[in-house]
Amino acid sequence: MSYLETTVKFYTEVAEQPQVGLCCVQSSPLQLPGLKIPKQMQEMNYGCGSTVHPTELAGEPTTLYVGVGGGLEALQFAYFCRRPGAVIAVDPVEAMRQAATRNLEIAAQQNPWFDVSFVEIRTGDAFNLPVADASVDVVAQNCLFNIFEPADLTKALQEAYRVLKPGGRLIMSDPIATSPIPEHLRQDERLRAMCLSGALTYQEYIQHLVDVGFGQVEIRAKRPYRVLDCQSYNLTEPLVLESLDSVAFKVLIPEDGACVFTGRTAIYLGAEEFFDDSAGHLLQRGVPAAVCDKTAKKLGSLPSKEILITDSTWHYTGGGCC
Repeated sequence: MSYLETTVKFYTEVAEQPQVGLCCVQSSPLQLPGLKIPKQMQEMNYGCGSTVHPTELAGEPTTLYVGVGGGLEALQFAYFCRRPGAVIAVDPVEAMRQAATRNLEIAAQQNPWFDVSFVEIRTGDAFNLPVADASVDVVAQNCLFNIFEPADLTKALQEAYRVLKPGGRLIMSDPIATSPIPEHLRQDERLRAMCLSGALTYQEYIQHLVDVGFGQVEIRAKRPYRVLDCQSYNLTEPLVLESLDSVAFKVLIPEDGACVFTGRTAIYLGAEEFFDDSAGHLLQRGVPAAVCDKTAKKLGSLPSKEILITDSTWHYTGGGCC
């Protein structure tokens, strides 16, 4: 049995018998006015973070959700775009599709604004998304892509890139590892299915996005969520896993490299009112300006000591001069 077959088998089991707290520390569902989340959905909230960021959902976008799970985030996406077919949810696991369908029917009973036609559930997987090229505004996945081996992760990201419209965004939440996961854990197929052994390091994860062609990546959140202890996982020292929420934009990669925003700022401390680096970055004296990591490195390397570069906050929601 391949690791993907093991994953399908595993999620068939948890679709038929929900396991509260499975694989990831459950995140509290986004609280929105007039939104009631059925208990069954919450019990199947297997994600490690959230892909539903209201600032990304203006203009009633068409959203493709990969790995429907219990339907919770599909319901949340529908909250922002209340029309038939606004959300397309794809899952290869029949039992999961059936569970999500039942849960969405319950949600329709509890939420007067919601109609089950708002979410269309389709058979498919991350490597073969059943939608046309450049046809959706948003692709989202929560705690799925970390399961894939690196080559398969590349295929999944290429598929997401294919179906996004120019300027569209890939919203993801995945575990990442603070140091490389040992091979004996990476080869454990069930641990991989449980989101415990397939995580890449932050640098590897971001590089995969850039290699596929995403020209801008923004980090929405990064926080600890699990630890692999020495005794249980045969390690010489504990290995911390983190949850990373990110948004990658289908825009061209600049000639000097992709822009990755991690919450860093540049602050001009000189005597003039403004600092202009003649490369498109204008800094007002004493006012922090959000900059991507690439720009932070360039400005920080200037001979002048009049620019202060702050550390990454691992939280970014727009703005700045890049």
